[in-house]
Amino acid sequence: MENITEIQKLASQCLNCKTKPCTKGCPLGNDIPTFINYVKNGDLYNAYLTLNKTTIMPSICGRICPHSKQCQGNCVRSKLGAPVQIGRIEAFVGDYAIKNNYKVFDKIHEKNGKKVAIVGSGPSGLTCATWLAKYGYDVTIFEKERCLGGILTHGIPDFRLNKNLVKTNINRILGLGIKFKTSCSLGKNFSIDYLLKHYDYIYLALGANKPLFMGIDGEESNNVFGANDLLKYKSQPNFAGKTVCVIGGGNVAIDMAVTAKKCMAKNVYVIYRRSRAQMPAEPKEIENAIFEGVEFLFQTNILKILSKNNYVSQIECIKTELVSSPNSTRKVPINIENSNFLLNTDYVIMAIGSQTDLNTVNKLNLSISEKGYIKTDEKLMTSNERVFAGGDLIGTAGTVAWASRNGKDAANQIYSLKV
Repeated sequence: MENITEIQKLASQCLNCKTKPCTKGCPLGNDIPTFINYVKNGDLYNAYLTLNKTTIMPSICGRICPHSKQCQGNCVRSKLGAPVQIGRIEAFVGDYAIKNNYKVFDKIHEKNGKKVAIVGSGPSGLTCATWLAKYGYDVTIFEKERCLGGILTHGIPDFRLNKNLVKTNINRILGLGIKFKTSCSLGKNFSIDYLLKHYDYIYLALGANKPLFMGIDGEESNNVFGANDLLKYKSQPNFAGKTVCVIGGGNVAIDMAVTAKKCMAKNVYVIYRRSRAQMPAEPKEIENAIFEGVEFLFQTNILKILSKNNYVSQIECIKTELVSSPNSTRKVPINIENSNFLLNTDYVIMAIGSQTDLNTVNKLNLSISEKGYIKTDEKLMTSNERVFAGGDLIGTAGTVAWASRNGKDAANQIYSLKV
């Protein structure tokens, strides 16, 4: 745990802006200047209570949120050089609250006799369950894996998020009286109809776990994987002494590349068709990857995968240039003719995004968008007025904070029905 004196020094850099641009940049709407001001004055209890109004996992969000694109990216001090280290301060307060056994909520409503089923135990599902428990609902979480946590447990590597910290946060949440059933999969162990018979409301937070592929020649070769699957099941191939190419530019790509390096891969390349400035991955994660020995091939596209005896041997790449487009707010990559080159590799790992499990989604009897997401209105209600959905399942921006925001909003909407 960091030193309180150092954290107070960081907190003292906050200008306490009246317009609170940092709060506007936070998906959860955390009152950042207020909680930081409490930290500056050494009042960590009230700092926690301030955060507790909007977030249930400050020790986690403070570590893994893309702060440079959210709160810190909107900090006025960014224009003066460097933003206030909001994430570090938030994580410290969250850790302090756990260490000192602060309650998740000081006051819990009396039981109202209503039951809610939460399907999925990632950030969105956990957040929805927590707020509903506060409001007096009888909540049960259904999780297909053996452990709760979703992406927190199964998708983010240990070197970026300590799993004991995740377990501690989950146990605090379960302490509100929330029940759960693990190894219990929608469409296999129970149906949506079953839930509708036994629960008053349902919140679907299944996530989007199926990795996307590019549809290029050679993807059917052995040693071509989806990053989501490898990170989720922690069943890495034998990377020792091998060359690994990771395709993509988000945090999943970076996580996979660093994981391969830590598994003793000889060479690890992250191949991204845009520039470093356009990478969606957090700058601090990119810097850490470089420190670990990962190499980046920016403005590079992959055209095909070549194999020998059906095992990956090379990839054909081509350089790109970024050009303005009337259909995009940022420059788009265009392949440069005759800039093709071959790169020897033993593994190709796709980290270009993920999608919902359409086999499961199509059996829910709910309206679905053209992109395969469950349709919801502004209240996160689906085409069934007793079923709500959020997170990746409805196409929300893929961050823990945005998923958590959906969970909180859905809980508030269910609570507002009062029926």
